[in-house]
Amino acid sequence: MKKYFIIFAVLCFNFGFSQQKQVKRAAVAFLNVENLWDTIASADYIDGTLPFSNPKFHRSVPIDSLKFLETTEDYKGEWSNELLVGKKVIRHQILATDFTANSPKRWGTKYYNQKLANEAKVISELGRQYTNDNPAICGLIEVENRQVIEDLIKQPALAKSNYGIVHYNSYDARGIDIAIIYQKNRFVVQNSYTKEIKVYNEDGRRQYTRDVLVAIGLLDGEKIAVFMNHWPSRSGGEAASQPRRNAAAAVLKAEMDKLSVEYPGIKLISMGDYNDDPVSPSLKKHLGAVENPSDLSDKTPYYNLMYKLYKAGVASLAYRDAPNLFDQIIVSKNLYSPEKLTPTYSIFKAEIYAPSYLVNKEGQWKGYPLRSWDGDRFTGGYSDHFPAVSILQKEHIKK
Repeated sequence: MKKYFIIFAVLCFNFGFSQQKQVKRAAVAFLNVENLWDTIASADYIDGTLPFSNPKFHRSVPIDSLKFLETTEDYKGEWSNELLVGKKVIRHQILATDFTANSPKRWGTKYYNQKLANEAKVISELGRQYTNDNPAICGLIEVENRQVIEDLIKQPALAKSNYGIVHYNSYDARGIDIAIIYQKNRFVVQNSYTKEIKVYNEDGRRQYTRDVLVAIGLLDGEKIAVFMNHWPSRSGGEAASQPRRNAAAAVLKAEMDKLSVEYPGIKLISMGDYNDDPVSPSLKKHLGAVENPSDLSDKTPYYNLMYKLYKAGVASLAYRDAPNLFDQIIVSKNLYSPEKLTPTYSIFKAEIYAPSYLVNKEGQWKGYPLRSWDGDRFTGGYSDHFPAVSILQKEHIKK
């Protein structure tokens, strides 16, 4: 029997005996891996002669290799896929040399390997107590490039799950991306793409952030779409930066609404670091994610699984010494059921995963996530965010 089949007994009082039902569960989760950078100084190379879906359209390459790559111009325009069609250009990252052996961080192979092992350990535990397996789908936040994801899924704690990767380089100023890894024998990806978020500062200048990453496919035979998010930060203050997250919410909502129409019955899961709490305008008003299942309707079809946790005082990070629940999972109404067990996937449980080893136990930051970095010093920790987990379950019918 595969690991994700869970057996439990249902008492049938009418007959005075117990019968067995099989339950299939899937963990859909995500983790902010806090600056998972390799040790090589790199830049982005965009080959606009290739389609957007080709990983080589926009890829990370070592700076030393740039001299071997053809360029058509020293591009000074706005960074957007559509504007780069037909061009071959280089885009430098502001953190290009920060994570190298000769930088103040002294970021070498030893620390990099420890960081990979740390993140793999956490990912392997997400939802395991309910599924006895690694996550079927796991989002990643703050990865540098595709190579670090390849290195991550080769770690012993994850390698057995045969993970595939959905990743596109972003135009984020720091060069950080988001990604999705998935067990290929459980989630069959049929399409993937990104939706650009255009935001501007107070002076009207474009600020480059992470796109919304979309993966559409079949999870154990059921049509779902996963939306991975890392919305604009609160840099400059919560109020001043709020319009940028409102804009991100509008992009996400438009795409979720669109797919609901294109694929009737599709189940939608949006997750990530929204840099806002469940009660913030971006999520509550602009996305319209509701607090209670009783509030779900055709006009408000999205349910924030973390709303009740937030009301109960659960936090996933501390921003400026205040607890926040920025890490959230939001689902379409067809993933909620008042029944505990249904023929198709529905939400069984959602949580913020914070075992003791992920928690700082002393000093000024006692009780906060045990992060990887204290300035330029690698602490050996894990992340400045606790991961978020959702468990889907359905009745398994033997064929």
